[in-house]
Amino acid sequence: MSTAVVFQIQSFLILSTMTLGVYLRKKRSVHIKLMATTIIWDILLILQIELGRGAIIKASNAVSNAMMLNVHVSIAVLTVFFYGGMIYTGRKLLSGDNSIRPLHKKLGWTTWSLRILTFVTSFWAVTPQ
Repeated sequence: MSTAVVFQIQSFLILSTMTLGVYLRKKRSVHIKLMATTIIWDILLILQIELGRGAIIKASNAVSNAMMLNVHVSIAVLTVFFYGGMIYTGRKLLSGDNSIRPLHKKLGWTTWSLRILTFVTSFWAVTPQ
């Protein structure tokens, strides 16, 4: 099994875990555990891809890359930035600041949408080794 397939399987499982976390958002303790797992696993996947393929060097050659690879990398980076916003607003919610809930909700749906797009574009961004 190639590393590309292993990465795709992990990406699917990450997206599935995130989707389950969104579905169970009313069960706070389960939601927090699922989303923390999702974020940590997704960042570990990025590190695996970097160590296995030298993704940062490839991504930095944006001019010579295929357009779909550039789109995929842009969406993936944006997703990670949104993870930061989700962690920040989530921690504020946990501390009792319910005024941040509408922002957390908007960021959450956007982050989930970006993660779906990351998964979808990954099929076109992967080039045979």
